[in-house]
Amino acid sequence: MTFNGTWKVDHSDNYEKFMEQMGINLVKRKLAAHDNLKITLEQTGDKFHVKEVSAFRTLELDFTLGVTFEYSLADGTELSGTWVMEGETLKGSFTRKDNGKVLTTIRQIVGDELIQSYSYEGVDAKRIFKRS
Repeated sequence: MTFNGTWKVDHSDNYEKFMEQMGINLVKRKLAAHDNLKITLEQTGDKFHVKEVSAFRTLELDFTLGVTFEYSLADGTELSGTWVMEGETLKGSFTRKDNGKVLTTIRQIVGDELIQSYSYEGVDAKRIFKRS
């Protein structure tokens, strides 16, 4: 499938401002800017296995498109939400458990890059990954 593979973060756009809007403190924002995140995606039909490896943690999770699941961000923020596929785009909608606000995430393959876009409370950001 299109998303299958291992992707290493190459650069980010407006990511620190996005993290600030999410309420992540300055120290964690500075660390996250240099997390060397690597994401491995494996898709089988409507099921995904995701492995995230960074300087701070390793996380593995499984989800099925359209099925709600629980997830914790690296800073401990707990979310509940779903991923859906719209054409060749993965779209996620996640509700924070602490304040009920919604984080949206979009994953797209553009050329040889995985573009992960985020939107939260009017602030947009992107992380661009290269196949590794």
